Amino acid sequence: MRVVAIVALNDVVPSDLAIPCEVFERTRLPDGHPAYQVRVCSAGGVVDAGLFELRTRWDLSGLAGADTVIVPGVRDVTVPADPAVLAALRVAAAAGVRIASVCSGAFVLAEAGLLDGARATTHWLGAAALAARYPSIEVDPDVLFVDNGQILTSAGAAAGMDLCLHMVRKDHGAAVAADIARVSVMPLERAGGQAQFIAHSDPAPDGGSLQPLLVWLAENLERRLSLVELARQARLSTRTLSRRFREQTGTTPLQWITRERLRRAQHLLETTGHSVDRIAAQVGFGSPTAFRDRFRLLVGVSPASYRRSFRSPE
Repeated sequence: MRVVAIVALNDVVPSDLAIPCEVFERTRLPDGHPAYQVRVCSAGGVVDAGLFELRTRWDLSGLAGADTVIVPGVRDVTVPADPAVLAALRVAAAAGVRIASVCSGAFVLAEAGLLDGARATTHWLGAAALAARYPSIEVDPDVLFVDNGQILTSAGAAAGMDLCLHMVRKDHGAAVAADIARVSVMPLERAGGQAQFIAHSDPAPDGGSLQPLLVWLAENLERRLSLVELARQARLSTRTLSRRFREQTGTTPLQWITRERLRRAQHLLETTGHSVDRIAAQVGFGSPTAFRDRFRLLVGVSPASYRRSFRSPE
């Protein structure tokens, strides 16, 4: 079982602390056993969280033996972090522990010197301040998270969820990440992040839900699909279908299909030994070259590189 230590500092943002607690504590392996042991740690045992106080069961000794250390955001980034916390983070980094920040937790990692010369992100409201205070950091305010290998940073609010799911996926593969994503009711797609998995809700009483169409699409991804055929299947005009798609999924029908095909491709790359060309055909791309180009554009790496990084253990 992997150990995740979450460091709560004074003035912690409660939601930033809660997200990794929920994701890692609720993640289960295929056999039903917990995938992680979660430790919430603090320097003094009691943490001022603004509207309330938190009493943690672990002090900073809880970082010892951790596989991952997570630093949630704090409300006032101008207040220096506890020197004991900074020292503990440096020790963990030197030992090769994976360290991640949520939102303004990036300021704590920067203060510890863990982001020097690296690319990082934080909440867009604090990106300019992070870049000005630490000029050696390449701050990217336009992404949900940055994975530098050992050190990871996420943007604000729900982007912490994207980062946590990304780490679960790296640790345990697509199926385990899919399960916790469904439990967390993540959106259908998150631009700039890994393709996410959700279970669609039941159709709305007025019949306006696209759920039946989305189920049909998921079962027919290998086919050539046009907007006209989708509208016919949904018994809507193309214009109405496009409008409802935008309202309910935040994207267009054809963009949704492409994302879903790539999500299916990710799953096949992780769980099968099928060739890239075969997977391209299985998920509905007419050309392996087009599949490789689209995969690299939207996922950020080639299918072969993705397989090397995310292939599930035998």
